[in-house]
Formats: sequence, C-alpha cells, structure tokens
Amino acid sequence: MKRIRSIKSMQRVVRELAAKKKRLSLVPTMGFLHCGHLSLIKRAKKNADIVIVTIFVNPAQFAPTDDLQKYPRDMKGDLAKIKKAGGDIVFTPDNKEIYPEDFQTYVTVERLTKTLEGKSRPTHFTGVTTIVSKLFNICRPDVVVFGMKDYQQAIVLKQMTQDLGYPIKFIITPTVRERDGLAMSSRNSYFNSDQRKEALCLYYALTTAKNMIKAGKRKTAIIEKEMKAVIKATCPTAKIEYIAFTDFVTLSPVKKIKKSTICSLAVKIHKVRLIDNAMLA
Repeated sequence: MKRIRSIKSMQRVVRELAAKKKRLSLVPTMGFLHCGHLSLIKRAKKNADIVIVTIFVNPAQFAPTDDLQKYPRDMKGDLAKIKKAGGDIVFTPDNKEIYPEDFQTYVTVERLTKTLEGKSRPTHFTGVTTIVSKLFNICRPDVVVFGMKDYQQAIVLKQMTQDLGYPIKFIITPTVRERDGLAMSSRNSYFNSDQRKEALCLYYALTTAKNMIKAGKRKTAIIEKEMKAVIKATCPTAKIEYIAFTDFVTLSPVKKIKKSTICSLAVKIHKVRLIDNAMLA
C-alpha cells in the first residue's frame, strides 16, 4: 500500500495507472475509520483494480460553531485498517495542499442542499461538494463509493457528479450498524457507556416508524409524534433537530408514506449530534 501526500504526486500516479488501463475506485473519508468505512473500501475493491482512499478532515464543511480541532484522528490506526481492508493507495494531503493561500473557488449544488442537513448546517454542503469535486479531479476515479448513513450527502454528490459530467460510476452502500442497531459513526466515540445506550433512541425511533407502517399507518405526522415520544423515553435530555419524511431522490417532503419514502433524523445526545435514516417504503 502506498501513501501519497501531495496533489502532484497523486496526479502522476493516477496518470501512470490510467496508461496501464487500470480501473480506479475512490473512497473519500475524514479518517478515524470504523467498520462502516471499511465496508466501503471492500465494496470499492470489488468494482476496480485499484482502490484509492483519501483521509482529509475538511475544514470547509465545519460550521464556525463546530470544534474542528476536536474531531477524532488516528492516522496510524487508519492506515493499518485500510491496508487490511484492501486499499492500495491512501491520499493524505494537509490543509495547505488542498486550500492554498487565496483559494477562491467553491462548488455548490442548489435545491438538494436547502433542506434537512443543509437547513441545519447552511455552509456544510458547499464544503462537501468542493472537496469531493477536487478529489475527483485529482484522483480521476472510475468508481466512487459512499455510505447510506449520510444519504443526503450521497444524493447531493450524485447530483453534482451528473451535473458536472464526471464519468464516474456512483455506488451507495447500506448503513453499517453495531449489533444493537446503533449506526456506526466516528462520533460514537464521544459517549460513555450510559450515554451510548441513550444514543440508541434514533434507531428505536426508526424501528417504531417501520412497525407503524407495517400496521397500516401512513400519515407522517402521526408517525413523527410517536417517534419523538420514543426518543424522549430513551433519552429524556435529547434535543431533536429534525425528523423528516422525504422522497429518496428529490428530498421533497411527503405527508403520507409512499414508494421511495425515507425517514431521516438528527438528534443531539449529550451535545453529540447524530444522524440516521431508514427507507420506509
């Protein structure tokens, strides 16, 4: 496995691989990898000759109120995990490499970024689309793999890929969960054992929604009310930012469950912001 730090070196290696007609896949990450990330790498391995994994904690997608310096990092551990999962190249640029002095160009996807996470974090997606488009240009992948857990991000990036004409196959893989149902996230490391049990309230709420639909319930307002009750029963101090029922492709809100409806939610558990989602129909 090769580690590359500079853009010029990464571009040179990619050109050499392209000349050999190697099929390249890309898995962008911010590091502190867990089994969810590793599942993306394994899926990428099945779709290409060479897997490129990027590790870059992107400052452009953090809000001013977020503590960028507290974001968990473990470069040594990440490199070992990537190698074991089958990664071939790890691109680990620093901030100055990605955002040199006087950097002025940003990529924006309009409508899809105005709701859900975009409503709660207005500057977030511009940071995401900018860094990913830059990684696309540097790494020139044939395939890119993202996870369903951040499904709005995946939908936004898929739209960007289509709109800008990138010749990239876009794969979205299922959310990887702990045995008890908690969606894997780097943020889970912030919890103590009691807090982690309360973090399960998101999963319990989504399970409740699925069970209500199986019982014939279709009105989202009724389902949302019950989901809120489940969250508060599991974690009385939880702060619900949103519970949303939308069309999976357009992200348009729906009042009744129909085909391709997804429920997503964002909840703060002991000051740690978690997101999760589930397809309902």
